[in-house]
Amino acid sequence: MVWLLFWLVSHQSLAVHLGAIASLQTNLLTENLAFFKNQISTKFAQNPAVNNVYVPEVARQITVRIFSNSSAGSGVIISRQGQVYTVLTCDHVLNEKSSNSYRILTSDGRNYPAKKLVYPEFGDKDLGIVQFVSPQSYQVAEMGNSDALVMGEAVYAAGFPNWYWINPKAIENTRDWGMRAFRLTRGNVEMISERSLPRGYQLGYTNEIENGMSGGPVLDQNGRLIGINGRLKFPPQGINVYRFTDGTMPSAAVFQRMESLSWAIPIATFRRLFR
Repeated sequence: MVWLLFWLVSHQSLAVHLGAIASLQTNLLTENLAFFKNQISTKFAQNPAVNNVYVPEVARQITVRIFSNSSAGSGVIISRQGQVYTVLTCDHVLNEKSSNSYRILTSDGRNYPAKKLVYPEFGDKDLGIVQFVSPQSYQVAEMGNSDALVMGEAVYAAGFPNWYWINPKAIENTRDWGMRAFRLTRGNVEMISERSLPRGYQLGYTNEIENGMSGGPVLDQNGRLIGINGRLKFPPQGINVYRFTDGTMPSAAVFQRMESLSWAIPIATFRRLFR
């Protein structure tokens, strides 16, 4: 009898959770869009001070891993409304063609089903949104001001590399590593391009970024979100990758600087799309 009661309660709890997911799918685009935009605008307007923070812990709490059937990437929690969490990532992380089904790994090691939202405001920018439902309390990123960054400023980049090099000849897939795959790197702002590269990339920094860290946060020294990881150093396509959106190409000297950097989409670009 006790076993049967436990079974019924467990399945009732599962049904409630699945019901919440179904409700999420039908109502997110209509009910949460206005709230989400207002919340983001308010955060930028207030730009709250973050004092005495331990940036590695902030990064670990706000960074999530995003799984699809065929790949994995990273993301950052930017909003919460009740039990609905909004995650900002790169559009190229959400490239699952067969379905709109994703899985989110949070800082406590839990996994949640998630759905991609379509925002026409993003245009061709390499930005994407997923949402998941959880009764747990997860930290939400504080928005920084990427327009105020200066050359040489310290920044932190977080995410989940898809591969771990055991040695120069052996590599291991981290898909089943859980939070053990999390990585945080420290570097400096090296270039802020006035002209945008394709898909919104303008922030160049020295941090080492690996495949799978795309969509993860770039944080300032106070733990505020100032960019989204997306482009790795030394792409094999060479200088053609660095053609600006106005059609011009960098000089040879500028290209050498650019290819040695990781590149992010400034959070100010995201902000301007939600005014």
